[in-house]
Amino acid sequence: MTSATRTACLWVPDWPVVAALVVAGLGPEVPAAVTGGPGGRVVAVSAPARSAGVRRGMRRREAQGRCPDLQLWTADDARDAREFEPVAVAAETVVSGLEIARPGLLLLPSGGAARYHGSEHDLARELTEQVAVRTGHECQVGVADGFLAAVLAARDDAVVPPGESRDYLAPRPAATLVHARPADRALTELVDLWRRLGVRTLADLAALPDAAVAARFGDLGVWAQRLARGQDVRPPARRRLVEDLTVAEELDPPAHRVDVATFAARRLAERLHDDLHRRGLACGRLRITARAVDPVTGEARTLERLWRTDDTLGGLSAARITDRVRWQLEGWLTASSLGRGEQPAPIAGLTLAAEEVAPAGALQPRLWGPGAGEDLRARRAVERVQALLGGDAVLTVRLQGGRDPRDRVQLVPYGEQVPPEREPDRPWPGALPPPAPSVVLPEPVPARVLDAQGRPVVVDVRLAVSGDPARVVVPEQEGADGGARGDGGPGRGGAVSGGGASGGASDGRPWGGLDAAVVDWAGPWPVAERWWTPRGRRRVFLQVVVDGSGQDGELALGLLLSSAAGVWSLEALYD
Repeated sequence: MTSATRTACLWVPDWPVVAALVVAGLGPEVPAAVTGGPGGRVVAVSAPARSAGVRRGMRRREAQGRCPDLQLWTADDARDAREFEPVAVAAETVVSGLEIARPGLLLLPSGGAARYHGSEHDLARELTEQVAVRTGHECQVGVADGFLAAVLAARDDAVVPPGESRDYLAPRPAATLVHARPADRALTELVDLWRRLGVRTLADLAALPDAAVAARFGDLGVWAQRLARGQDVRPPARRRLVEDLTVAEELDPPAHRVDVATFAARRLAERLHDDLHRRGLACGRLRITARAVDPVTGEARTLERLWRTDDTLGGLSAARITDRVRWQLEGWLTASSLGRGEQPAPIAGLTLAAEEVAPAGALQPRLWGPGAGEDLRARRAVERVQALLGGDAVLTVRLQGGRDPRDRVQLVPYGEQVPPEREPDRPWPGALPPPAPSVVLPEPVPARVLDAQGRPVVVDVRLAVSGDPARVVVPEQEGADGGARGDGGPGRGGAVSGGGASGGASDGRPWGGLDAAVVDWAGPWPVAERWWTPRGRRRVFLQVVVDGSGQDGELALGLLLSSAAGVWSLEALYD
């Protein structure tokens, strides 16, 4: 085994929250948190919020209940990377050749820098001072043998003596491995498996036989065991850069905007990814180099940043390469990243280089799911269509703020980072309660809601219902379009028959010619929109479940109905 090299790690605690506070112009004394992932749970918390009882993994409502003054933002990788650039610039005044593991975490070679500044303790003190003076952020620096030991040492603000990293790591829980790759679900599942098997500490993992770990847990297990032993995750000797794994492009005219430069970066990322894929290689580091032209003097200067990818186990996709380049370009083309109030210099040239290339890990494809390759093939097909028809011709659905299901759907060009028109995490008084409907009609369809006596159901201004809904009738519509899926699933498509001899149902559409008894209902929910909104009016919504026998084979069918000025309409359907 190759012994580990001395590595310094610079860590800014709670960086996603710090970056959000900087963008919002708020100070560190404000209680704040960042939410993201499934369910919108808290993923990062500031120190004032922690003192009020807010913890990672909490739901938004619980966190706000513990801290009513809590400021919440959604996770934004681009924001985190853009605002982290000044920290990297400050660290480069002390040590050259740093690399970004992720926004908020820097890795630096400590050998020569420690000798230059006197000792590893002096190096850590100089780094923290320069970051504090130049950016105003507090950071912690740790030095140890190996990647994981350095990361944990930074969290402890400690310097681990040479040769003692394995003992330093030994008593720690195996779950601390997630600090090396926080967003890796496969690693989280593997740690949980080890816990059930009795491998609870890093010492337990380090003591397992190498051959058994490789046979039972594959490349990911071998990688984790090397970290547990305080070793480097890859050989410290840098490989010579292969010339063919460097791609470059000149931008004429120079790009002043991030989206223009990202368009060129996307082409370069695809070329680099194709080269790696064709050779069966993966890269451990991605070097991003830009040639910027001073807007006043016309002089050119080189901007360069090295990103650690840690994707030798499964390959770095073109989309993930593009994301890293876009984050870095946003940092370079933002005036705040310069730290001196200068005007950002336009990008005239861009170069991407794959460093520390190695054979890609042999991963067994799954029979189904993302690992089977369907997602990659689908993305490539969509990108080909987009290249033929234009960027705005292929749209994808994204959730935004709103009260009714149609208002909550935003169509954006595929692959574009477009800010939502209305923030989905804001409170929306009058919004419909969950669950959300699965099929949203492009336009409301006229309908009738009748009581047991066959009279129309009316909702008055006090939200009193004239009678319990007993029947829903949806007349056939000539040339009606199909509904749009609200959950990304397949539609119930098919063209409407237009009232043929069937006398009722449309071609595969459960709402065409519907005449069914109401099994259950809930509501009404009022929505009073102001005159300046696109559809300023007063409406009430009603959820009903009807007997769907004979309608596309459904035994029961959920409908979302709305009433405005006494006229009922069918808005959406529930699965």
